Formats: sequence, C-alpha cells, structure tokens
Amino acid sequence: MTLALILQAKGRDVVTASPHQTLRETAETLDRRNIGAIIVVDAEEKVCGIVSERDIIRAVARNKLTVLDDPVSDHMTSRVETATEETSVLEAMERMTAGRFRHLPVTKGNRLKGVVSIGDLVKYRISEMEHENKAMLEYITTV
Repeated sequence: MTLALILQAKGRDVVTASPHQTLRETAETLDRRNIGAIIVVDAEEKVCGIVSERDIIRAVARNKLTVLDDPVSDHMTSRVETATEETSVLEAMERMTAGRFRHLPVTKGNRLKGVVSIGDLVKYRISEMEHENKAMLEYITTV
C-alpha cells in the first residue's frame, strides 16, 4: 500500500500557512481545525516548513507570550522530511518513527499533495492486520 491510496481514502485537504502568518494565527487554526500541525508553503505551494503544537509550546515556554506575534517562519521546522505518493506505508512509518515526527507531507514535483499522520498509518496497518487475521482464520477453519 502506498501513500497515494491513504490520501485517496482520507482526502487530500491540507491546512497550510504562509511563512508570514503569525504564530498566534497558526495556533488558532490548529485549535479551530482540531489538528496537530500545519504545513508552511510559499506562494508556489512548495513546502518550506511545518509547525506543530509542540513547536508553539516550545516557543512560548522559551520566549513568553510575545512570540505569538512573530511570523510562523521564525519558529517552524524548516528542514521538513517529505515523501512521495509512491512511498510505501511501511517506509513512511519507519521514517516517522526513526525521525520522531508525527506528520509527513506528501509531495509531487516539489508541490504539496497531502499530508499523512502517524495515526493515519497506524489506522491503516490495524485494518490490514485485521483483514489478514480474518483470512487466516477462514483458511484454518476450512482445512
């Protein structure tokens, strides 16, 4: 299974921010949309960063509430690991686990096509394992 199929199932709607948006606006969007991260893109929809709840908490803890008026680009993770639609679910899970991050932007030709979370991938793996178990039980009971 590839990330293209995960995106097809969950949808390709991605919440994005511009680098000039404030950290406060970003936090409000995270809250309003009930999401854990926002992909920061430039005018051409090229990924230039990601901001998570953790990034915002860290910025506030270190610098007080005044940072909420800073541009999101000052506090985003700018070295964003991305995947393609052809990346396998297992490879994506391994990369996310090894890199200790929870959101993986999916790109095609440097353009953002979607984002998958570790939760999306775990949900898929559980479903896949349930189907495999059911098939094995059916096989065992018919032999």
